[in-house]
Amino acid sequence: MSLESRREYLQRMRGRYRQASRSEKTLLLDEMEQVTQMHRKSLVRLLRSPNLERRKRHRQRGKAYGADVQHVLAIICESYDYPCAERLVGNLGWMAEQLVAHGELPPLDTTLREKLERISRASIQRRLTQVPKDRLYLKRRSPRSRNEIAKEIPIQRLPWDESQPGHLEMDLVQHSGPNASGEFAYSLQMVDVATGWSEIVALLGKSQRVVADGCARILDRIPFPILQLHPDNGSEFLNRHLMRFWREAVPHLRLSRSRPYQSNDNRFVEQKNSFLIRKMFGQERLDTVAQVNAMNQLYEQLRLYYNLFQPVMRLQEKRVVVDRRGHRRVRLIYDQAQTPYERVRATGVLSSDQEACWDRARVSLNPRRLRLEMNRLADEIARLPKAIPSEHTEDVHETMYQPLETLAVR
Repeated sequence: MSLESRREYLQRMRGRYRQASRSEKTLLLDEMEQVTQMHRKSLVRLLRSPNLERRKRHRQRGKAYGADVQHVLAIICESYDYPCAERLVGNLGWMAEQLVAHGELPPLDTTLREKLERISRASIQRRLTQVPKDRLYLKRRSPRSRNEIAKEIPIQRLPWDESQPGHLEMDLVQHSGPNASGEFAYSLQMVDVATGWSEIVALLGKSQRVVADGCARILDRIPFPILQLHPDNGSEFLNRHLMRFWREAVPHLRLSRSRPYQSNDNRFVEQKNSFLIRKMFGQERLDTVAQVNAMNQLYEQLRLYYNLFQPVMRLQEKRVVVDRRGHRRVRLIYDQAQTPYERVRATGVLSSDQEACWDRARVSLNPRRLRLEMNRLADEIARLPKAIPSEHTEDVHETMYQPLETLAVR
């Protein structure tokens, strides 16, 4: 019960309290004490006061978090690509220590470290409004594509409370710009529902061999086995050639698809398309071998930056609540923000050697330098010349991860 609700409740009860007898006042105080969770003496004092309205504070409280916390928070936000306050709660301590280890922050004293650990979400949110962003991001426009339905693949949605890693949503993001003619680059992304782990590769075109090559690249580097794959209804995913590739590469793989024209069925990967890909490249046209190879170089760094250093929240509970007017609504309860790697490690699917390898990689990487390097690569990709079809034909084989004869055998 909020303070305003308590005051309103006591305002209604004060008339009954003043007209009641001594024994009735005792019963009323018992009831009010149980409803408001306030001390009995505080209730008596408020009910006897002539005015129940809250008086203004004569002297404002001092600041609990000063310029030192603001400075550290600004460096952390810049290094970790400006996450929201909900994702920073409970993670500022190890984020600051990571930057101290790489010389981006001076050593933290005990008092400052305790402030970073106990600062609340609301306090972080107020201070984030004072942190200027060093990069403007282009707004995303969702391209619409025609989908071909494969009747033998069941339609379903991956459950939001899935706890086992390996259930992945898959989507393709096109980088055609305002002109969708000819061949251009695509970003193939797979996102694990249980942990938020993301793998992205860049492709030139979306032919069967190119998409299969991108899937093979993800299979070789994802740290846990793939149990289920959930694409949309695009023909680049639902075709006989790619289905044969998955049957040979992952024999026990389960396949499902979303409903046509219902992008929310792939809600996890759709959110990451905007958060990871569109924010980096916007709506620019990318259509050369040099650009695709540079994109894959950037994505190699992005997978480490996001999976090791970006805390993400996961939906923990859906609770139906009723407000004062009797309206029912669904309240979403999220858990403590953790990085995808921490969530994968908590499931126990990684071996001890894998955990040691990823731990060493995390300690050795500087998230701030990693982010600046990604921004530098993104700027270089935008400055690379576009393809001129009349003068030069791009060779898609120069962007592939595996030779064609290897893919043909698989």
